[in-house]
Amino acid sequence: MMIKPLRNTLLLAAGALLLAACSSRPAPQLDEPAARLEGPVVDQRWNLLLVGTNERLEMPERPHFVIDRDGRVSGSDGCNRLTGRAALGENNSIAFSDLATTRRACPQAEDAARVTGMLENAYRYLIDHDRLVFFGPDQRVLGGWRRVD
Repeated sequence: MMIKPLRNTLLLAAGALLLAACSSRPAPQLDEPAARLEGPVVDQRWNLLLVGTNERLEMPERPHFVIDRDGRVSGSDGCNRLTGRAALGENNSIAFSDLATTRRACPQAEDAARVTGMLENAYRYLIDHDRLVFFGPDQRVLGGWRRVD
């Protein structure tokens, strides 16, 4: 099944980030002058795979996001449209800010809030092929995303 390879990737990624954290710098500051963003996270659509290491969410719309070269974030939390800003730093650090969503009535509003919370708490990321994993400041896996080609 697909969950086991992803779980193994997430565990391997967590170990690699723990080693990298020993020499890490703080997350990028979002009040710095905006520069054009580059890298494998930028200008890609990322669809949610898992929350944490193994929880799949059933939502009216697939949660997704895109970070453009100007640092603008757009997408969906599964119920609502999502916008905001992103900053990328050294050692795969990432910070989302100014995240805002529409307020549609949705039976899965709590799950949608968890998706937005994952982005708000993201501190570092790791990319393995077409998978993107977010880690919190405590190096805990927040969730996984898959690049859409």
